[in-house]
Amino acid sequence: MTTSFATMTEACRERPDEISAFTGGVSIAVARRLLIAGLMVAPLALGAVVAWAWAGLAFLAAALLILWGMEQVKHRRVRIVWSPLYGILMLLAFGAAVQFYAGLNSDRIAAREALIKIATDFLLFFLAAQLFSNAPKSVWRGVVAAVTVFAFALSLLAILQNLSGGSRIFWVFETSTGFSFGPYVNRNHFAGLMEMLLPLGIAGLLGRRGRSPFRGFLVFGLVVAVASLLLSGSRGGTIAFLVEMLIWGVLLVAFSARGRTRAVGASVAVGLASSAALFFVIDPGQASQRLATIAAIPTQPEAALADRGIVSRDALRIYAEHPWTGIGLGSFAVVYPRYQSFPSDKLWEHAHNDYAEALVETGTVGAALIVAALASFYYLAFARVRERLEREIGWIQMGAAIGCCGLLVHSLVDFNLHIPANAAWFAVSAAIATTTTDSLMKPVAASRVLSRAN
Repeated sequence: MTTSFATMTEACRERPDEISAFTGGVSIAVARRLLIAGLMVAPLALGAVVAWAWAGLAFLAAALLILWGMEQVKHRRVRIVWSPLYGILMLLAFGAAVQFYAGLNSDRIAAREALIKIATDFLLFFLAAQLFSNAPKSVWRGVVAAVTVFAFALSLLAILQNLSGGSRIFWVFETSTGFSFGPYVNRNHFAGLMEMLLPLGIAGLLGRRGRSPFRGFLVFGLVVAVASLLLSGSRGGTIAFLVEMLIWGVLLVAFSARGRTRAVGASVAVGLASSAALFFVIDPGQASQRLATIAAIPTQPEAALADRGIVSRDALRIYAEHPWTGIGLGSFAVVYPRYQSFPSDKLWEHAHNDYAEALVETGTVGAALIVAALASFYYLAFARVRERLEREIGWIQMGAAIGCCGLLVHSLVDFNLHIPANAAWFAVSAAIATTTTDSLMKPVAASRVLSRAN
């Protein structure tokens, strides 16, 4: 049986045993911890780009589904928090499956891999909504604290690895690109992860009233994380982070009390200045020189930057020949060489523009569903902002939403959503941002509401 969160909450205010399958229980608690742990391990496995790592994410999602299902069976009730996004995502998954089984994919092996990854991300999105939609405040605080500590630890690793020189990840795994940073082969993907982690940490600090003995450490951790993002030298990541800060600024000015806005603004300014100072102290010079070219991106002599725009234009030529259903998921790398309009010895496995690649691979039908999904996400994530920011959990949800916005901006010039670890973080962040939450307070006649739900 499926019911809305609001109906389920009303039904269970007087009878907490009816909701334990949804919010509590050992299986649910274990599932929450495993989900966060899995999200933290995935980036360490080179962003989960290797087969065993993304397959591990798929097995984790399946195990979490079993744990969640066990709790439902235990209480002989299935309670599902519904989201308008589920319908759109199921249509996308159905379309991808039709593509595959109808033989519309140009590369069936890559298509099968893409299907598994998409199914994993959709499942993580669903499970995050079920596991956290009515979790107590202590759980949300614990998640934010864990995310902040993880961001700090990963940033510290990346900084030390960068300062030690060389291109070995964890000082062991050699990379041929020369663009590695932290556990990622590509520095832009490290920046993409930080774009999602930082807003969550910032939200935890902004939304929590009163003093906390760990506040100073969390602030320091975020300062180091911002410095690491800058040190990565990712221009797309830096621009995306600045967009996130702009969104935070607009929200604070529009929906926060004037006195609090000044105090928070001053704190954020000090934090950013501290991050910038730390960056200039530890940067050997390459990152700052690279970031200094942001304003001159259109005229940069660096081939990769100029070529990305050409690849996107070439992608439109592919779309013109496959307008409705596209070339199939995972097929860009195989099809693109026939349409490449410039000489290059590089194999373009991705378009370096997630939107262009999605249009080419899914066609007009898939693109329409993606636009609908994005519109639904923005509506759900930013609806009733003033009401949300009155609660600590609402701040955390807003942080998750802003993190997703940052990655979506970065996706204009990169392929972060094709990195399994980052895609998994995006799916969970999107679920947290759009999930309806409430608190169990006022009792009502449960039997009456339960009969309506049934």
